[in-house]
Amino acid sequence: MRLDDLDPSKNVRDQGRGGGRRFGGGGGGGGGGLGLLLSFLPMLLGRKMGCGTILLIGGAALAFMYFSGGGLQLAGSGGGGSQAQSSGANVACDTAEEMFACQVLASTEQTWSKLFQQQGQRYTPTTLTFYDQSGQSGCGAAQAAMGPFYCPADQGVYLDTSFFREMSTRMGAKGDFAQAYVIAHEVGHHIQNLSGVADQVRNAQRTASKTEGNSLQVRMELQADCYAGVWAAQNASRMEAGDVEEGLNAAHAIGDDTLMRGAGQRPVESMFTHGSSEQRMAWLRKGMQTGDPASCDTFARGAVR
Repeated sequence: MRLDDLDPSKNVRDQGRGGGRRFGGGGGGGGGGLGLLLSFLPMLLGRKMGCGTILLIGGAALAFMYFSGGGLQLAGSGGGGSQAQSSGANVACDTAEEMFACQVLASTEQTWSKLFQQQGQRYTPTTLTFYDQSGQSGCGAAQAAMGPFYCPADQGVYLDTSFFREMSTRMGAKGDFAQAYVIAHEVGHHIQNLSGVADQVRNAQRTASKTEGNSLQVRMELQADCYAGVWAAQNASRMEAGDVEEGLNAAHAIGDDTLMRGAGQRPVESMFTHGSSEQRMAWLRKGMQTGDPASCDTFARGAVR
């Protein structure tokens, strides 16, 4: 994906760890996010995935929800938090992975500002916060094993970019567009927060059964996938050969059924919280084909099968 001509977003910050960064250089064994996922998945599947319990699961188990913006989103408050920004022009965009993420964020800002303006509204950008292994969000601790997530309490996206290596080496989801899809998906959760959909789902989950709550969560995640596709369609001139395939491959890799099989579990649809591989691919594809946020109504009757 061609983003080199874009200035990186200024709505970024880097919590760091005050020491050496983990980017570059191969690093030995050790349990990455996906490895922790495989260890903690049985515990995760035994938990109710409703809004009141998501944050209680623990960081390692949240690896199962590496695109977990919706999970943490539904657990946090829906109020508008502070828009913390980096103090310098590109202070936080100081590695290749970060620079690309900052440029993706800038592209989402342009895209959603235009789409909101067409509806007579003003888009309030999210803040992207990088951290190294551990950090802090308005929704609680941020840990590398959690993967990227969105926190509505401070309207921020949180990312340890080492997750991109997990995607490439352990999940087989390679390519720069696969990485862009991760960020665009989390920005999709920000759109849900701004539109009020997140509040509506959170309120519905309070009285829903476990199965019903999970179903609502799946619809949240699939809508964020569709919004990521809308962003891609709106930037079709920047797409390169193979980008669509990279995105669909990433969507397949993070489907609940694929993850459960990879962890030695039998897929159980009532336990899905993000959607099957087929569903995630379908809604990402729909967004890319239409380029229209209105096509992303995953809550309509019969929309999700």
